[in-house]
Amino acid sequence: MTDHVQSRPNREWLRSAGIYLAMGLLLVYILLPILWIFILSVKSPSDIVAVPPKLLFRPTIKNYSELFGYGASLVGGSDFLAYFKNSLIVSGGAVLFSLIIGIFAAYALARFNFKGKENIAFTFLSFRFVPELTIILPLYVIYQKLGLYNTYFGLILVYQLVTLPLLVWLLRSYFEELPINIEHAARTDGYPWFSVFWKITLPLAKPGLAATVILSFILAWNNFIFGLILGSKSTQPVTVGILSFISSQEVQWGQMAAGTVVAILPEIILAFMIQRYLIRGLTFGAVK
Repeated sequence: MTDHVQSRPNREWLRSAGIYLAMGLLLVYILLPILWIFILSVKSPSDIVAVPPKLLFRPTIKNYSELFGYGASLVGGSDFLAYFKNSLIVSGGAVLFSLIIGIFAAYALARFNFKGKENIAFTFLSFRFVPELTIILPLYVIYQKLGLYNTYFGLILVYQLVTLPLLVWLLRSYFEELPINIEHAARTDGYPWFSVFWKITLPLAKPGLAATVILSFILAWNNFIFGLILGSKSTQPVTVGILSFISSQEVQWGQMAAGTVVAILPEIILAFMIQRYLIRGLTFGAVK
């Protein structure tokens, strides 16, 4: 009996150790590509092309300095900041535009009952099912005729196919989880609908709203096809701009890796920011 009781903590310890080991291996598997790109970004060109790859080398920040236009002339380095600015404008504008439209659509789908409600909700979701390559050529022709090609507004508009479905569906789920009795109580006290929505529902939904906005921004930031086909050098995002380090003469691996590291920094920062908002049950007990 005593041996059985003593063996139980041992089994639990082994189980916990196995779980932590599996999680550690998974973390290494996920972070290894990022670590590899970062190592490339601080290597000199001779170290990058060395065979076999050098594990011990002298780090350098030359790739980063050239990336921002300092030092030797690059194929695309001096334009990197312009591409980065384009990504901020297009991704930020797309999320803002989606937020203005999607927040009311999500609330209506969560709170109101009307004919065709689920069909409309599924239509929003179906936008995510269609591969971008299947619609990009018709969009290119339409954009050329409407004068939307190579414009910030045109890219922001087409990015709604990326950001709007996600924003509507996530916010709809979050609105459905908020206690509707809070809104009923406010309406009973004489508040009009919009005041209830603006002063009560939105503050309660702030964690879900922030998480949804951040996820939508990351999806827009990572988009490649729309910027490549529907924009040119003056409006293309950083995901396309990194290709400028590839020329017919050479591939500037160091600068491309440095550009990749800088390009993923906003996503890493937002990923850390999103953790504080992914807390469930913030409104539990609010009615009481």
